[in-house]
Amino acid sequence: MLIFSGAALESEILKNQIDSRQPLRIGLALLEAPSFGAPYPCCFKEDMAMTTSYDYAPLFRSSVGFDRVFNLLENVQRARSISDWPPYDIVKTGDDSYRISIAVAGFARDDLDITFQSNLLTVTSRKQEAAAEAYLHRGIAGRPFEHRFELADHVRVNGADLKNGLLSVDLVREVPEEMKPRKIAIETAPTLESSAPPAQIEAQKAA
Repeated sequence: MLIFSGAALESEILKNQIDSRQPLRIGLALLEAPSFGAPYPCCFKEDMAMTTSYDYAPLFRSSVGFDRVFNLLENVQRARSISDWPPYDIVKTGDDSYRISIAVAGFARDDLDITFQSNLLTVTSRKQEAAAEAYLHRGIAGRPFEHRFELADHVRVNGADLKNGLLSVDLVREVPEEMKPRKIAIETAPTLESSAPPAQIEAQKAA
């Protein structure tokens, strides 16, 4: 059993503190040291990526008939396209009209397919790429793609056109007549004739 005096005990404690801080000093030195002219990274972009999800269950407690809207929002979060190629625009051309324009340079009409079913608009391409040996330099992509667009109720496809490398799909929203706002007439209840009660009283007197 070792017995230290007061001065020796303080010296031993100080030595232990210095030894415990040594790895920290080495780590800080490594972080500050240059690595081929670039600072040591503290984190990676992949580690900082976060996926935000929302829980719509509380909304079901106070709403009726909006289940399709909530399911649509969940499907958009889950099935979001990883690739946005080829680029596209969504333009509102009127109060009830829209247009989707997709840049499809290098695609012919036979290479494109447009389908609409159950409020889902799908634009696909099944173009077969040529052999890579035929290109000395290739900068125009021609790989197959698929774009999906969720459409609201009463929105239908009005037409499609391919011009100058742009595929334009026109959409229009048509609300049925029975769902449009209509004016309700206010009716008044029929009033009783004022001459009826006196006639009844006269009949009772005659009896």
